[in-house]
Amino acid sequence: MEYTLNCSPKVLFSRLSTPEGLSEWFADNVNVEGDIFTFLWEKSESKARLAAYKENKFVRFEWIDMENDESNYFEFRLSVEELSGSVALIITDFADPEEKEDAVYLWDSQITDLKRALGI
Repeated sequence: MEYTLNCSPKVLFSRLSTPEGLSEWFADNVNVEGDIFTFLWEKSESKARLAAYKENKFVRFEWIDMENDESNYFEFRLSVEELSGSVALIITDFADPEEKEDAVYLWDSQITDLKRALGI
């Protein structure tokens, strides 16, 4: 999925890669210990390892409870359009075909929360 956001890549990237930033829009609370991020939502908890990171470019998290699954990760990637300066947030995530519509709705809702956190 791709979303266009009118903000600086540096400001956006901090919301995608830090526990404080992710707690503003992605999960109710996020804790980190080493390279393990614990995401807390109401009554559920999931852990992911920070698998790849390039500052202001992309961040990839691999779900720990799905280690043997090739679709065990989600990724945030930033793309800056040189002429206009607009920033695209490209999200890679996986869902079963019957869950795709729900997943798109969830990401749309999360991005609305992200825009609110960014003040845009």
